[in-house]
Amino acid sequence: MIIYPAIDLIDGHAVRLLHGDFNHVTRYDSHPANRMAAFTAEGAEWIHVIDLDGAKAGEARQYGLIGDMARAVDIKVQSGGGVRSAKDIEHLLSAGISRVVIGSLAVTDTDQVLKWLEQFGPEAIALALDVRNENGLPVPALKGWTQSSGVDLWSVLDRYPVGMLRHILITDVERDGALTGLNRELLSEAIARRPDLAIQASGGIASLDDLTTAKVIGCAGAITGRAIYAGRFTVAEAVRAVAMTPISANDR
Repeated sequence: MIIYPAIDLIDGHAVRLLHGDFNHVTRYDSHPANRMAAFTAEGAEWIHVIDLDGAKAGEARQYGLIGDMARAVDIKVQSGGGVRSAKDIEHLLSAGISRVVIGSLAVTDTDQVLKWLEQFGPEAIALALDVRNENGLPVPALKGWTQSSGVDLWSVLDRYPVGMLRHILITDVERDGALTGLNRELLSEAIARRPDLAIQASGGIASLDDLTTAKVIGCAGAITGRAIYAGRFTVAEAVRAVAMTPISANDR
């Protein structure tokens, strides 16, 4: 399982949001490029970088900075925020980004995203599906998590045939940035329903136990941000703990 340390960017600074709320921002002093270099030195092979300015504005805002960061160190970068066109994807990939993250459009414009998956290939794109529980079902949230999509996660995934899609991030909105633990039930059901997908756990990771649990249930990756920034564990400790965890029958 791959550990993805997270860097969220606002105005060129590394930040963390609570429940995705732009009114609850924690800003960190270290320059994001320095933080990326530190994560690399600790053994991270991938990093997850999101342009929150772009996500909020609905257009690319910090891809230049993200590209500079990606070229500065020997690490693979998964990045998104404000991706709305094939040109945005091309810009990110040409800047050195290894995998582009698509958010709301994965739900609201499936046909377009399927075309991008065909154009760029399933290894170049990951879908970010941020969900809330609505009447017992996980339902993707849209527009900065302020609106419900009105369609459940399983129906959204059904729109993507086996073989067309490979990478997805599933975030429990209510747990994101709150250090309240992994939503094991949601992730386990997603893995059972779509064993063809490499699912990345996101939201609520608070301890090394959460990371090892993610591996045991079959997650292909785990995105962790606030727990690292809060000193709950280091990237090196996370990588080591996951490496020492036995591979489950579901691990791919």
